[in-house]
Amino acid sequence: MWLRRRGWPGALGLWRYDLRRPSFARSWSGYKGPMAETLSTQVGTTGGLKALHQQNGDAGGDAMVEPPLETPKPAGQEVEPAPVGGEHASTAAQGPGKRKKRRGATGERVVPPPKKRRTGVSFGDEHFSETSYYFEGGLRKVRPYYFDFRTYCKGRWVGHSLLHVFSTEFRAQPLAYYEAAIRAGRLHLNEEPVQDLNIVLKDNDFLRNTVHRHEPPVTAEPIRLLAENEDVVVVDKPSSIPVHPCGRFRHNTVIFILGKEHQLKELHPLHRLDRLTSGVLMFAKTAAVSERIHEQVRDRQLEKEYVCRVEGEFPTEEVTCKEPILVVSYKVGVCRVDPKGKPCETVFQRLSYNGHSSVVQCRPLTGRTHQIRVHLQFLGHPILNDPIYNSTAWGPFRGRGGHIPKTDEELLRDLVAEHQAKQSLDVLDLCEGDLSPGLTDSAAPSSELGKDNLEELAAAAQKMEEVVEAVPQDLDTIALAPEKAFETDVMNQETDPLCAECRLVRQDPLPQDLVMFLHALRYKGPGFEYFSPMPAWAQDDWQED
Repeated sequence: MWLRRRGWPGALGLWRYDLRRPSFARSWSGYKGPMAETLSTQVGTTGGLKALHQQNGDAGGDAMVEPPLETPKPAGQEVEPAPVGGEHASTAAQGPGKRKKRRGATGERVVPPPKKRRTGVSFGDEHFSETSYYFEGGLRKVRPYYFDFRTYCKGRWVGHSLLHVFSTEFRAQPLAYYEAAIRAGRLHLNEEPVQDLNIVLKDNDFLRNTVHRHEPPVTAEPIRLLAENEDVVVVDKPSSIPVHPCGRFRHNTVIFILGKEHQLKELHPLHRLDRLTSGVLMFAKTAAVSERIHEQVRDRQLEKEYVCRVEGEFPTEEVTCKEPILVVSYKVGVCRVDPKGKPCETVFQRLSYNGHSSVVQCRPLTGRTHQIRVHLQFLGHPILNDPIYNSTAWGPFRGRGGHIPKTDEELLRDLVAEHQAKQSLDVLDLCEGDLSPGLTDSAAPSSELGKDNLEELAAAAQKMEEVVEAVPQDLDTIALAPEKAFETDVMNQETDPLCAECRLVRQDPLPQDLVMFLHALRYKGPGFEYFSPMPAWAQDDWQED
């Protein structure tokens, strides 16, 4: 199993594969929710299981090669667990049929060998049925649901207690929270409930953490099919919907919506659009088609055309920007022009000007992180509503000409503070739990609870677990008495006593706040060409509110 190195938006793109179920999620300093960072789905680096790393980036609407969702293994090749200590080596030397059952010393905890990896990653009906959508105020919303994060013990954790790991690496929650989670039966080690945070971790230990997951709303605008044949599916992606499960998003993603609502499964993304970018998005139906088009991308045979609306009067003549781009922070997903950056090139041509803003055609000849957005900022014409590169956090010049009168640390701190004040941290693919002292000087007080509060909530959560076990499977099909309302809430998974997100009151964004004026208009390659309609904000007669 491998990942192609490429660009991604937002936070650091470390894709962590779940070895027990065919799903994946991404996290940085943990999942965007309570305690999820404790059990991120990164594969451990010991016991023969190596972490899968993928460098962050995104073309800010610039298409990049995407790894297929399923990567076949070479025929006949299996991933076997590596020996642990000398005991395996001695039993292996005994030959077939002579293997002894592994036993630990008296009182020693025995760790089972790791499971074999799956050959690929896909999503099935059991994943789509985890929760449901509903529409409200022009937004697509996902009902909160329970989700298991799973991981093998990382090499640096071996020999340390869970208490040590939580207190040194996962400080988004107080230790009292983890104690409460244990009492509620949320944390498992090798599929056995954890009883004590002082338990010492071993190589190949398998951890499972149950979290209550909330997803930010996205636009209610539907994903429209532009073309479909035996090889590809092409859609018009709305702004605000990420392509893959990432950060806090899982069901509110293009992959899940296509699978759940259009029965289009086992798709291989051929390129990537930033979450806030709309337009043409292509998927291959088979690994063979995926590899063929990937080869075309590598050979620069794919032409990409975008359209955007920028501040001010863009020059009438064609403008080519070749400024190198450097990633400032993979975690926050911010880049800037810098001589130490990677070389890239974008060609711009003005299409119209309405007296305040210009519609510009963009042709990226390379695919760097946020390339179009960073080059437009450097030229002094940032995208009109770009929440990152048209921010006052960049200083009075807003990054024009590469003039940024701040250190990278000061820039990141000011960007995070601005979005934290607006309750829009998800724009940066961050949440309150990601806000380390280096990013902000304050935490969200509404999500903090004392030890006494957490003990009370742990007892309530434990009661909920007991109720779930006692509720009949066909609960939703029978009439319920008023006293059964509590059980109904449990089955709906709407609230959880230990969930910090459940205690927060967030104001819904307006649908127009979820649109950035950058749109993938056309993709062309050998034997194919796909267009999406010009967005309303790119029309000649469009006027700002």
